[in-house]
Amino acid sequence: MLTVYSASWCAHCRRLRDHLDRASIAYEVVDIEKDEQAAEYVKSVNGGNATVPTVRFPDGSFMTNPTINEVRARLVRLAVG
Repeated sequence: MLTVYSASWCAHCRRLRDHLDRASIAYEVVDIEKDEQAAEYVKSVNGGNATVPTVRFPDGSFMTNPTINEVRARLVRLAVG
């Protein structure tokens, strides 16, 4: 399952979640404002920046601010691999 690191103020996060919902792609949302460990993870993969949305894939890879098409393509590659 995907993990979408998000923040309440983030319009890009809401848009990505809307796209994931419409595509029936399961995901978990983690609010980095409420979860310090999640905020540290996001910073660790984004050069020290708390950039959201950051999406973690089942294989541990991640994307920062991806489009729905980028997420779908990565999920397809993971399913084939």
